Amino acid sequence: VQLQASGGGLVQPGGSLRLSCAASGRTFSDYAMGWFRQAPGKEREFVAAINWSAYGTYYADSVKGRFTISRDNAKNTVYLRMNSLKPEDTAVYYCAAARLLTRDGSEYVYWGQGTQVTVSS
Repeated sequence: VQLQASGGGLVQPGGSLRLSCAASGRTFSDYAMGWFRQAPGKEREFVAAINWSAYGTYYADSVKGRFTISRDNAKNTVYLRMNSLKPEDTAVYYCAAARLLTRDGSEYVYWGQGTQVTVSS
C-alpha cells in the first residue's frame, strides 16, 4: 500500500484542519488505518486509528473530543478532522496502515511521508 498524506499547514490556536491520506496499491479496505505524529525532539506518538469498517476507532487521550478519524473505502482515503487546535498539536502527522486496529506503531506495516501541521498565532 502506498500512502500519501496531505492537508497540513499553518493554523491559529483554536482553528481547524482536515488531513487526508490517499492509499493506492493493495486493497485499502483490508487495513486498519492510523494517524501518528512526531514533534521536534520528541518520539512519535499515536493519535487515532480506525478499523476497516469504520465501526471501531481509538483516540489518544490528548486529542479525544477534538479530533475525528474517518475513512471512505470507495475513495481509498482516510481523514483526520482536527478541531480546537493547540500549539502542542504542532508536529509532522503520518498516516499508516495495519492489519488490525491498534495503537501500537510497530504493528503498522505501511507509512505515508508525513504532512506538517503548525499551530501558532
